[in-house]
Amino acid sequence: MEYLKVIAFTHHHIDLKSLGKLVICDQSLDSRLKNVQAELPVSEIFYIGTCNRVEFVFLTKEKTDKEFVTRFLTVLDMGLPPEFMERFLDNVTVYENEEAFNHLLRTSCSLESLVVGEKEILAQIRKAYENCRDAGFTGDYMRMIMDRVVKTAKEVYTHTNISKNPVSVVSLAYRKLKELNMCGNSRILIIGAGETNQNIAKYLNKHKYSNFSIFNRTFSKAESLAEELGGKAYPLAALEDFNEGFDVIITCTGSTEAIINEALYAKLLNGDQGKKVIVDLAIPNDVIPAVIHNNPVHYIEVESLKEVARKNIQERYNELVHAEEIISNNITEFFSVLKQRRIELAMQEVPRKIKEIKNTAINGVFADEISQMDEASREVLERVMNYMEKKYISVPMVMAKEILVNQS
Repeated sequence: MEYLKVIAFTHHHIDLKSLGKLVICDQSLDSRLKNVQAELPVSEIFYIGTCNRVEFVFLTKEKTDKEFVTRFLTVLDMGLPPEFMERFLDNVTVYENEEAFNHLLRTSCSLESLVVGEKEILAQIRKAYENCRDAGFTGDYMRMIMDRVVKTAKEVYTHTNISKNPVSVVSLAYRKLKELNMCGNSRILIIGAGETNQNIAKYLNKHKYSNFSIFNRTFSKAESLAEELGGKAYPLAALEDFNEGFDVIITCTGSTEAIINEALYAKLLNGDQGKKVIVDLAIPNDVIPAVIHNNPVHYIEVESLKEVARKNIQERYNELVHAEEIISNNITEFFSVLKQRRIELAMQEVPRKIKEIKNTAINGVFADEISQMDEASREVLERVMNYMEKKYISVPMVMAKEILVNQS
């Protein structure tokens, strides 16, 4: 546990628009994390990027002071202007060791979320970890950490009311849409086919909206979502030439720059002067401010949902105490599991050594005597040796774990 570290940039200390400058797109994530492992003593690492947080979870023996964080951000090569670098360094939160583990558990249980109780954060953390695991950035230690993170979060969501009547960013956005009383055949453009847009689209589809056009950089994902919604799929580049009109734009892409400027928006309007609805859940925003200021628009974005989210935190406050108890118990249990795993790793050479001793005895030390035995006797000896081998492997492991339990 002494090497677990978290560098966190969250909505608690940084405005969401500035936070967007730290978002790493999928295409460059591998190369940036490889830079970190090549330049810094970081053995395992994964990156979490959501609509209100950017975090790096990793293992290192180094003390994660301001100098280390500066080196870390420099090696990431995010191209940050000096003024933003200073702002992030002044507002970063660093967790070490048990505090880092506790933070990771609290985050996965949605105790640190913009909206307490949103289950989406657990899925986002799992996906972030699995992506980095599959790319080879994590190992056995982080696997154990994540197993406990998932277990703890499931217990919190099952045994407390913290996620009852959830009000996630997605559901808040949908409620805002519902208040506008859109008709069922409203023309809805969905830009981006990621998890956030998938979730809000499911709300809309469930409530009988059916006129969807889905645009995405990876066309196959647009096709998949379009099939689910009964809509039409387009590559993102086709947005420039889309002339079928719209009533609602729902956008959430992983782009680090706005994708809807005034010229594109004018093309999409195609002369329509009516008031439109834009739901922009991307961080940074997908729509430039000029589009909102110069056109009749109902604009819904993450920042505008923060006040509603704060009210829900108070409503669910009573559940936080129970959730904290579950987290505390899991931390205590994990220390025992971690110690057992260390014993397993320390003793993983025992089976091989015992096999070597057995083979040396049979084929070397007692080879002549055994060769003079009849077949039945040799079979009995082989069974005895195999039995002894299994016992010599299991007994030390069991005894070591019993000693550990008694010490605890």
